[in-house]
Amino acid sequence: MYKHFFKRIIDIIGALIGLVLLSPIIIATILLLFIANNGTPFFIHRRPGKNEKIFNLIKFKTMNDKKDSSGEFLPFDQRVTKVGAFVRKYSLDETLQLINVIKGDMSLIGPRPLLIEYLPLYNEKQKRRHEVKPGITGWAQVNGRNTILWVKKFEYDVWYVDNLSLALDIKILLLTIKKVIIKEGVNNSESLNMTTFTGGDNE
Repeated sequence: MYKHFFKRIIDIIGALIGLVLLSPIIIATILLLFIANNGTPFFIHRRPGKNEKIFNLIKFKTMNDKKDSSGEFLPFDQRVTKVGAFVRKYSLDETLQLINVIKGDMSLIGPRPLLIEYLPLYNEKQKRRHEVKPGITGWAQVNGRNTILWVKKFEYDVWYVDNLSLALDIKILLLTIKKVIIKEGVNNSESLNMTTFTGGDNE
């Protein structure tokens, strides 16, 4: 009952409460990023959701679009804005995904949505991470986030799919709050490359 009914109700209520409580911060962040990014405070990216259905992920834009003479994007450190660095430091870039939760694209808790181009690279077990809606935070995020190997992240994601429950979601939520406060398990890169599932790249 929780997985197929109550989880969705909790998602909607939790996301609405979150948007109301965070609205002053969200509005201030929009204004600051609007100035820092020349009128572009948002970042929209297509990601696979439940059953690999594609949706538009909403985030704050924390980096500019500066490129080198070859037309390639400059390194992270040369593109992240001062406001963007602050937004990322306190995970504020994830707050707009509460809108994705209300729309039904995501859940508050679940495997993080990755890039579409990774889909052909999953083995049959790893594909099972798409049996549930992706989340703003998840079991892999509270067990290392960007500091663990990709193969381990997928093990955590599939474990979550098999053990999804109200008690587990509450545990993940509390651990997420703790990690945001102490900024544990985060590194300052926005690289989304994953040529293999054994590297330590970021999501």
